[in-house]
Amino acid sequence: MLAVAAAGVLSACGDSTSSSPGAPRLGTTPVPSRTSGGSSPGSDIPALPEVTAWHPDAGDLSPLAKLTAVRHIEASGNGRNRAVQVIDAQYGGLLADSASVLVVTRSWRGRVEETVTGGHTFDVRLVRTASGWQVTAVHPSHPGPFARTHSKAARGVLISNRILLPPAARYDVKSGRVHDSVLGAMLTLGRTYRIHVSVVRSGHPIYVFGTDRLSDHPQGRAFDTWAIDGRSVVDPATPRALVEDYMRAAAAAGSYNVGGPYLLGAAPQWFTDDTHHDHVHAGFLT
Repeated sequence: MLAVAAAGVLSACGDSTSSSPGAPRLGTTPVPSRTSGGSSPGSDIPALPEVTAWHPDAGDLSPLAKLTAVRHIEASGNGRNRAVQVIDAQYGGLLADSASVLVVTRSWRGRVEETVTGGHTFDVRLVRTASGWQVTAVHPSHPGPFARTHSKAARGVLISNRILLPPAARYDVKSGRVHDSVLGAMLTLGRTYRIHVSVVRSGHPIYVFGTDRLSDHPQGRAFDTWAIDGRSVVDPATPRALVEDYMRAAAAAGSYNVGGPYLLGAAPQWFTDDTHHDHVHAGFLT
């Protein structure tokens, strides 16, 4: 399940600009055409969409860690007849000298007379060295086969235009391995907010980063939100009241364990840490 990636190091980060997630955060820098996956003249393979380089938000605690992880995925995923667009990058874990960055993507692969769309969420592991952050491993999402039938809640989530699911999260729901408590909470929150989901089940660390405690995510009992009503959680310009109200709404929708950039009460109902300064986590017992 572990795909070891070639190490990559960035020692400086001068482009940590913020961008609005009214659509998924795409950045503003076009990826050079030689790596955008376009078709060659006379080819039967259709041209692929132009993709743009992702950039961290101004509010990121460790933008260089994210940028190192993202550039690794962008370099690996963009090439002849293939293209990858990074939607978001959030922490799966952030410690002093190690990190997990969850790189959420959409992808395209050109085949004769057709374009195959998809996407993964990559759990990119990094360590801090004297010269900067270095990628040590990449764990791609594996949602599993789609279920033949889906619950009413799953069907509701899949058709909702208020719940924006990246490919890996959508495949998680289609797999039938996400608890209805999670899906029902999404639907409840979606009635008030337009929620941009980053991670549901696959692509997340199996254990809470830096511990031996199982995470709720791989068990299909949690989801993360990286933007609310088009406002990125990590963006300093996003009103604190919006994020706090959303966190309280997640608790009211049944989450026993709500984490985010602000501490709203006592554990285990509420928590905050460096890992969760860029998204809202909602976990469920069943």
